[in-house]
Amino acid sequence: MNEASLKETVESLKGIGDKTAKVFEKAGIVRIEDLLMYYPRNYDIFENVVNLSDLKSGNTVAVRCQIAGNIYVKHIRNMSIITFDIVDITDKAKVTYFNQPYLRSTLKQGHFYIFRGLVTRKGNLFCFNQPKIYQPEDYFSLQGTMQPVYPLVKGLTNNMVVKAMQQALESAVYMHDPLPEYLVKENDLMDYRDAIRSVHFPKDKNTFDKARRRLAYNEFLFFILRLRLLKLTEEESLSSHIMKKSELADEFLSKLPYDLTDAQKRVYKEIEADLTGTRVMNRLVQGDVGSGKTILAFLALLITVENGYQGAMMAPTEVLARQHYEDICKMAEEYGLPFKPVLMIGSLKASEKKQNKKGIEDGTYNVCIGTNALIQDSVNYKNLALVITDEQHRFGVRQREKFAGKGECTHVLAMSATPIPRTLAIILYGDLHVSVLDEKPSSRLPIKNCVVGPDYRPTAYKFIEKQVASGHQVYVICPMIEEGEMNDVENVTDYTEKLRKALSPSITVDMLSGRMKASEKDELMERFANKEIDVLVSTTVIEVGINVPNATVMMIENAEHFGLAQLHQLRGRVGRGKDQSYCIFLNTSESKDAAARLDILGKSNDGFKIAEEDLKQRGPGDMFGIRQSGDLFFSIGDIYADSDLIKKASIDADRILAGDQELSLPENKSLHDVLSDINSNLTL
Repeated sequence: MNEASLKETVESLKGIGDKTAKVFEKAGIVRIEDLLMYYPRNYDIFENVVNLSDLKSGNTVAVRCQIAGNIYVKHIRNMSIITFDIVDITDKAKVTYFNQPYLRSTLKQGHFYIFRGLVTRKGNLFCFNQPKIYQPEDYFSLQGTMQPVYPLVKGLTNNMVVKAMQQALESAVYMHDPLPEYLVKENDLMDYRDAIRSVHFPKDKNTFDKARRRLAYNEFLFFILRLRLLKLTEEESLSSHIMKKSELADEFLSKLPYDLTDAQKRVYKEIEADLTGTRVMNRLVQGDVGSGKTILAFLALLITVENGYQGAMMAPTEVLARQHYEDICKMAEEYGLPFKPVLMIGSLKASEKKQNKKGIEDGTYNVCIGTNALIQDSVNYKNLALVITDEQHRFGVRQREKFAGKGECTHVLAMSATPIPRTLAIILYGDLHVSVLDEKPSSRLPIKNCVVGPDYRPTAYKFIEKQVASGHQVYVICPMIEEGEMNDVENVTDYTEKLRKALSPSITVDMLSGRMKASEKDELMERFANKEIDVLVSTTVIEVGINVPNATVMMIENAEHFGLAQLHQLRGRVGRGKDQSYCIFLNTSESKDAAARLDILGKSNDGFKIAEEDLKQRGPGDMFGIRQSGDLFFSIGDIYADSDLIKKASIDADRILAGDQELSLPENKSLHDVLSDINSNLTL
C-alpha cells in the first residue's frame, strides 16, 4: 500500500463487492479515506465478570453462571418466551428470551456460560432480559477492551464496518498530519495517525481520550479558522439593501392577540437596526425552545417585503418548512400582509418546482420558504435581500454562505434553539452578532417534570393512556434504533412493540428513526401532526421537528445516557400549546451522579441554565463516541463536553491569524492547504 491507497474506493477491500459498496456509499463512504474518517458513535466496553450477589438494578454486567434446572418455553399469541434460572456460588437470577426458540436446543442445563446484559429487579430476584451469551473463553478474550459501535444505515451492519476498518487502517500510516508541528507540541496532542487508529480501536480508555481530544481539536481549530477568515472578508460589507422602518410591522404588532416579551422587543429592535443600517446584517437569534423566534423572523420578512425586496427562509426538514409556509399564508390572510409566499421542497412534483422557480425569478413570489432546495443552482432570485436559516445548528457555514450568495450583499438572520452558553456561542458563531431571547411568553404553561426509576413504567403507561383519552398525543424517546446496538438501553424497534402490547388496543403507536428516508420521516411527522398517531416512539431525530401543540407528554427512556442540553431540546417538543404538558425522565441507573444530573432538569425549564450546568458537570472523560449536543458542525467534537478545547482552539486561531492573516508563513502551510481543501471540497 501507499499514499494513493487512501483515494481507492472501498471495493478494493476484501469482502466488499459492488452491492456492498453501494450500501457503504449510503453512509457517505466511497473511498478508504472516507472510511477512516467514519468515527464510532459509541463503544462497547467489556467489563470484568461479577458475582450475582454484587448485581445492581440498572447496570449492564457480565456474569459467569451455570444454567440451573429446566429451560421453560411458553407461547403468548405470536411470541415465544424462554425462561430459566442461572446460579453461581453467591446467588441466583432469572433469564428471559423472546422469540429465540432455538436456544432451548443450544443451551445445556448444568453448563457454564457468560451472560451479559441489563440487570432489572422483580421483587427480591434479579433478572436479565435478552442478555448476550458468550462461551467463557470468548468473553475473556474481549474483557477490558473497547469495541467500536458505528452509526449505521439500512443494510450496513456494525460487523461489516469493523471488518472494513481493520483493513483500511493499514493505509492510515500514509495520512498527512494537518496540523503544524508547533501546535501539536504546544498542545501535547497525540500523533494524528495514531489518533485515527486509536479512535477506531482504542487500547484502553486513556488512549481513547487522547485520540478523541486530538481529532476534536482539529475540528474546532479548522472550523474557527474558517469563521475568522470569513468574518475578515465580510466584516466591512456595505449593505446594498438599506431599508426604511416598517409601518406595516408596527400595525401588525398592534393587532396581535398578545404582546411581545421584553426580550422579543429588544431583539426586534436589533434586527430592525441591522436592516435599516449601512452594513450587511449577520445576526444569530439564539432563544430557548418556545421563546418566540419565529415571529421575529416573520417581522424581518415583513420589513423586507414592504421595502420591495424578496426574503427567504430555510428550514432543516420539509415538515418544518411546510409548517412555516402554512403559518405565513395564514398570517398574510388574517392580517392583510403583502406576503406572496412560495414553498420550495424536494418532494414537490417537477412541474410544481418549475413553476415555483419561475415565480421566484420573476418576482411573483416575495417570500420563499423551503429546505436546501432553496439554494440549488437552478433557483434564481429577482432581488433577494434577506435569508433566514431556522435551527441554525443544523446547517453548516458553507450552506449559509451559498444561501446568502443567492443575492448581492444579502442580510443574514440565523435562528437556533440550541441553548449554548453565550461564551461558546460567540466562538462557534464567530461571524455573527449574537442576540439572546432569554424570556418566554407568559401564556406558555411551564412543563411539569419528573425523574423516575424503571419501576414507574406501569404508572407512566397509565398516565399516557389517560392523556390520549383526553385527546392529547405523546412522544417516547429511546436512545437506540434496534436491539443489540447497546446492551443497557431501550431501542425504538422493540419498545414500539412493547408499547403496543402495554397500551390499550385503541391507541395508535408508531415509530420514527434516523435510518428512515427523509420522505418517510416527513410523512410520519405529518401523520402525527394530523392526529393520526397517538404515541410516537422515536430516537433523538425528533429534536428538530414539526410544532405539535396537541402533544402534551414527553417520556425519555434511559435518560441518563443523554446530555442535559439534549434532554432539554427533546423536552421542548411538548409545552407548545395551551394545555399543561409533562416530561418524564426515566433513569435506569442506580448512579448517584446520574440522579443528581437529571435532578437539574426536574427542577428547571431554563435551557441556558441547564447548558451552563452541563458544562460544569460534564467533561471529555464523561463521554465516548456519542456527540451529545445534537449539532451537525462536528463529527467527533462535542460543544458541551469539549468547551475548554473549543476555547483553546479559539485562542490558537486568533494567535495564528494575528501573526499570519494569509496563512502564508512556511509553518502554517499545512493549515492553508487544509482550509483550501475544505473550501473546495465542501458539499451540501
